[in-house]
Amino acid sequence: MKLSRTGVLVMLIALTVATAAFAYEAPKVTQTKPPVPQSAIFIGNSFFYYNNSMHGHVRNIISAADKKQSFRGTSVTISGSGLDWHNVEAYFQPNGIGRYSFVADNKVKFNKLDKLFDIAIMMDCSQCPVHPDLKGIFAEYAKKHGDTVRKHGAEPILFMSWAYADAPEMTEQLADAYVKVGNANDAMVIPAGLAFAKSIALRPDLNLYVPDKRHPSLMGTYLAANVVYASLFKKSPVGNGYTAGLDPAVAKHLQTVAWDTVKDFFKIQ
Repeated sequence: MKLSRTGVLVMLIALTVATAAFAYEAPKVTQTKPPVPQSAIFIGNSFFYYNNSMHGHVRNIISAADKKQSFRGTSVTISGSGLDWHNVEAYFQPNGIGRYSFVADNKVKFNKLDKLFDIAIMMDCSQCPVHPDLKGIFAEYAKKHGDTVRKHGAEPILFMSWAYADAPEMTEQLADAYVKVGNANDAMVIPAGLAFAKSIALRPDLNLYVPDKRHPSLMGTYLAANVVYASLFKKSPVGNGYTAGLDPAVAKHLQTVAWDTVKDFFKIQ
């Protein structure tokens, strides 16, 4: 296929934008503890629970990559919430969350757990980390909840959310806020927002949003889930058999963007 000069120029501009460096601190924490987490609690809001919940997509990606690798995920979300809406201490109380699970044939299995969760993946409201009246609360509760998570033997991780579709300048602002607070609390950051920006630059025809311009479409959730997988395990999701029902070519693009973003963010060779 031959490209016109205009077509070549558009592609070069897209590639330049996609690889442009946003200004944020280098992340201090680049590896999870433990290095292969087997359980996670996702603490956040509707950005997590849209499209049948991100934790389910992450689990499906893990299973497709290695059927022998176990991973138990739980999502605790409040619509529209910031971190200050959550009582994280209550999420770790005995005989509460994780006490039982639904397994094959819709049966209930009672769990005997030595440890409730390995990691806690936390996100604030979509504007809170950069809002002039709320960013201080973000920093306060990232520390407070991080301390609580560690007290219960788990490791806190921050999930960098994405810019609104009509406010791309939020990408750099959110990246800067999440990495600063992550570094201040020795917490790893998952760079989902940077992956959104990269995908939009390369394939603006793929809509990562629903009509409200902030919540994720299925493609957006799938992209973010691949970023979570790649960040946690430092493995490429490219070629993973789980596509969430998306067109295989679209899924491969999103997998590739996720891996390229994680490699750039964590300086993986």
